[in-house]
Amino acid sequence: MRDQRTFKRGELEAALKRIDGKGYKAYKDIVGRYGFDQFTLSIDHVQGDPFGSPSRLRVFVPAGTAGFPDACFDSESRVTALRDYLARAFAARAKQLAKPRGTGSSGLLAMDAPGQEILERTAVLASRDGGIEARFVAGLPARGRSVLGREAQQMLLQDVPQLVKDALLAAAHDDARLRDHVTSAEDADALRGQLRARGLAAFVADGAVLPRRSGIDDRPLARGAVAFEAPDSLAVTLDRPNRGAIRGLGVPQGITLIVGGGYHGKSTLLQAIERGVYNHLPGDGREWVVADPAAVKVRAEDGRAVTHVDISPFIQGLPGGRDTRRFASENASGSTSQAANIVEALEAGARVLMMDEDTSATNFMIRDRRMQALIAKDREPITPYIDKVRQLYDDLGVSTTLVIGGSGDYLDKADTVIAMQDFRAHDVTDRAREVVDAHRTERAEEGGDSFGRPGARTLEGTGIAGKGDKPPKIKVPHRKAIGIGQDDLDLGAVEQLVDESQTRAVAEALMRLTDDQGLHGQTVPQLLDALEQEVAARGLDALTRTPRGDLARFRRFELAAALNRLRALKTG
Repeated sequence: MRDQRTFKRGELEAALKRIDGKGYKAYKDIVGRYGFDQFTLSIDHVQGDPFGSPSRLRVFVPAGTAGFPDACFDSESRVTALRDYLARAFAARAKQLAKPRGTGSSGLLAMDAPGQEILERTAVLASRDGGIEARFVAGLPARGRSVLGREAQQMLLQDVPQLVKDALLAAAHDDARLRDHVTSAEDADALRGQLRARGLAAFVADGAVLPRRSGIDDRPLARGAVAFEAPDSLAVTLDRPNRGAIRGLGVPQGITLIVGGGYHGKSTLLQAIERGVYNHLPGDGREWVVADPAAVKVRAEDGRAVTHVDISPFIQGLPGGRDTRRFASENASGSTSQAANIVEALEAGARVLMMDEDTSATNFMIRDRRMQALIAKDREPITPYIDKVRQLYDDLGVSTTLVIGGSGDYLDKADTVIAMQDFRAHDVTDRAREVVDAHRTERAEEGGDSFGRPGARTLEGTGIAGKGDKPPKIKVPHRKAIGIGQDDLDLGAVEQLVDESQTRAVAEALMRLTDDQGLHGQTVPQLLDALEQEVAARGLDALTRTPRGDLARFRRFELAAALNRLRALKTG
């Protein structure tokens, strides 16, 4: 980059005229910072050719010029929501202004666009005194590999100022809509903050719209959705600082079963709850569905790598004498992978486990009386979850919310049973107890006296390495995959990883483990604590050497999930 002086707008215009028609690499002459009437434009990096990754730009708008009300900065929740709101506005307006201006990506203007969740992102930064910073990309115009200076002038000297005016100044936005966005997030955080004191694992408000349009469209179902309503016996009322009291289903701590016939909304309810660890934008339908921040969805995951995880609470006595207190596998089975996923979640600090029978290993979840009679316990290494679920809560205080449709033996363990019928929730806890009394399972308990406390592992190495002296390359082809060095991570089973920008941030966090060798030798929880504290103090910029506009905040549980799937991971 050129020196840190701020050049005049006219100097950028002159530079673009000077390099018109020259080879594309001449665009490097415009790297630097330029002062406009209402903002400063920083051209941080220009692409090597019109077919390469777009150029990276930033704009800075002083607080007094941006003019956003002080109320937008009154809480961390509001600031995060303001940043999200501006990123949505900027991305939408950039898409309108972008147009083909030559070869390759010439004419592109784009920002990392949020989905249905309101997440802390690096696309837009905001503070009461520091103003607004927006990070975006641009395709600098070219014909072939020659600079189109005139088109670049129109883009940088006309379109970018228009973009700033339309997206980053308070005068361009509807006050009521902005207020609704920031106070909605604050209210959701307030609801989430009340859960533990009220003995709840989650809350689903009356009127919530839970069904989504499709498996690839996370927007609310447009027609035919049944608004959620809590049964009176499970209804609680929580308070929101901006909108007052709200009634809804309080999912209690302990063991909660969600039951019902197929296609009646069991999994839909659980999926809404698992996403309740994040805030949602107004109109999503799940604005007031919140879950314990330490709630983790787990499932079976055939074929995943497992490194020295103590799965002995669930599995012991494997053939060949394999030590399940330090279980390792390059190709875990459904049962061993689900056991590992649970223990890894506990290691990271999970307080609520969520599971769906449909995505669980059957032999991990249940062994009925007939199978116990056929295969004696001394020949069966798996202790099913049904015999550990109560111990998890009684010994460790870890709740379970479980969708179940075929394993009625779980009724013996349940504190609460919610039946979904025609997408309507019913409290059938008393009826379930009557069924338990009338239909005894006669299965033998196989779980022993206690769950035990799996020890925390120590990180000795990640195995992440580049070629020679070069650092490893990172690729994030989509939300559920990371390529890092020689390792390809499949994160398809990490269901609470909801945004591709989260995945990119997780990849950068993994890189920090190779950059800062001082983190090695710590336990996995200590490692997660250290990275969380650093991000809390410095933001997501703590993860990268240069400013990036395409990262979003992840939870420690999703970082732990990625770390645990590194095939060359070394732990003590």
